[in-house]
Amino acid sequence: MLAKRIIPCLDVHAGRVVKGVNFVNLRDAGDPVDIASRYEQEGADELVFLDITASHEERDIILDVVSRTSEVVFMPLTVGGGIRSLEDIRKLLSAGCDKVSINSAAVTDPEFVKEAALRFGSQCIVVNIDPKRVPVAGATIPDDVPDHLKVKARPGRDGHGEVYWDVHVNGGRKPTGLDAVEWAKEVERLGAGELVLTSMDADGTKDGFDIEITKAVSEAVNIPVIASGGAGHPKHLCEAVTEGGASAALAASIFHYGEFTIGETKEYMAKHGVTVRRG
Repeated sequence: MLAKRIIPCLDVHAGRVVKGVNFVNLRDAGDPVDIASRYEQEGADELVFLDITASHEERDIILDVVSRTSEVVFMPLTVGGGIRSLEDIRKLLSAGCDKVSINSAAVTDPEFVKEAALRFGSQCIVVNIDPKRVPVAGATIPDDVPDHLKVKARPGRDGHGEVYWDVHVNGGRKPTGLDAVEWAKEVERLGAGELVLTSMDADGTKDGFDIEITKAVSEAVNIPVIASGGAGHPKHLCEAVTEGGASAALAASIFHYGEFTIGETKEYMAKHGVTVRRG
């Protein structure tokens, strides 16, 4: 059985690691290079950098941070945020990252995913999907969304009306009308080699991952799914890879602020029957 991966995520804003709740109310968590080095020493399997305001602010990608980090860590590094062209991807890979994560640019131009996969290989093209539950009542679906990708009505939690799993872009600021599950299947078809699924409803809450969405997406695609958003305890990472079917679990706050270490998390998961890489 393949080992499940534990991946710390560093949300970067203005060159610093930050963390918020539901994508807002950001607070400083430290220097990204220092934190990345600590996570490698603790035994993290991979690392994700997300420049969370680059697309919204139309800024360039964080090449300097990537370059400095790649000099001190040797685990696989994925970088996302502000990636808008094949040249952006080339620069990031040259700076030392192993994979790039695309979100807003994939929605704006789905063919970009295909072009990137053909140019650089599916193994280094990750698509980040940020779904949010949106009440059906009063929702507006853009006219240009293809019918097979439009959000679909689903039962709300605890019977509270119907909802859409609406993919959001620009750091969670903009709904798209794309259904999270159908969009996941579409980007796999286009050539994405992996997905990062970040529930906006759960992000930063520490109440656990959105298992329902994670399970639905994991069962719909054949590529690895990284569950993201909501980790507050090692048991939540366990749930993401067992009940949710994810290949990996991503967390930020619990690691950044020293609530749990990577080692403690892996030990907990191993005791509960999850195969993880040790050592």
